[in-house]
Amino acid sequence: MGTTTTGQQGVEFDGSGEGTAGAGAGAATGAAGGAAVRGGPPGPVRRALRSPIGWMLTGAVGVTLVSGLTANGPGPVPALGAAAAVAVYWLVMRRQAGRPVPEIARSGAWRAALHGGGVGLGFVLGSVLVIMACGGYSFSWAGKDVLSVVGSTVVVQIGASVSEELIFRGLALQALERLWGSRVALVVTSLFFGVAHLVVPAANGWSALAISLEAGGLLGAAFLWRRSIWFVTGLHFAWNTLEQLLGIPVSGHAPEGLFDVGVHGPAVLNGGAFGLETSLVPVLTALVLAAVMFVRARREGGIESRRRVGN
Repeated sequence: MGTTTTGQQGVEFDGSGEGTAGAGAGAATGAAGGAAVRGGPPGPVRRALRSPIGWMLTGAVGVTLVSGLTANGPGPVPALGAAAAVAVYWLVMRRQAGRPVPEIARSGAWRAALHGGGVGLGFVLGSVLVIMACGGYSFSWAGKDVLSVVGSTVVVQIGASVSEELIFRGLALQALERLWGSRVALVVTSLFFGVAHLVVPAANGWSALAISLEAGGLLGAAFLWRRSIWFVTGLHFAWNTLEQLLGIPVSGHAPEGLFDVGVHGPAVLNGGAFGLETSLVPVLTALVLAAVMFVRARREGGIESRRRVGN
């Protein structure tokens, strides 16, 4: 490294050897001592706030508050809330965690979001077509105003997908990854993602497990592979938006879509009242996709072990 820094004031010594004069050495020592006195080691509260758990909790509270205040707002408010949530995330990561945020870089953001959106559309559409072929779904036009339904759906799902990905993949996965490595972080955040969906209508033990395996696993592996919030947000957004427009319940919430969906046969095929996520078809498909993404992430050096990750 070639440089040693002392205290909080950024006093540096170039490592070139001893001082050339007694006065110069005394001045340097005095400056360093003064910096140490002024800055000193961080106290326990500051250390706790700057720890992975500290910035994870602070960021999660901030993003949740912004999302809660804007999620049901009129017009573009949910989308504006998503922008505010990104600002909160940036502030916590840069100021409190003291780390760069390449995962929300503006360069290439649209390309990453479109790439993720394509994966999400293919995943949901493929699952729906398989279920239809097995007789589990039928669709009829609902006769609603297209622009109104599409506009409100897009705005609401932007807010939901951005806030959830900032919390679960941006904050929780990266914080736990620094403590225990990528594999443990992926498992823990996937399980927590499923548990968090127990509060929605029609939820039960199977729905929580399905969400953990399917959404938590796929979105977590997607983040480890691409290291981009925009990629996983695009995937999440396309997934929820297409479901809602098709009239399929989104995690237990009955949507106002462009179609009315007829559900036939066993819930293990069509997901029942909870929606597509509890069908075995997308669960198995997501596990395959997640495995592929995880393997690619490992090959490209995106998987961190506990030994390589510091606090």
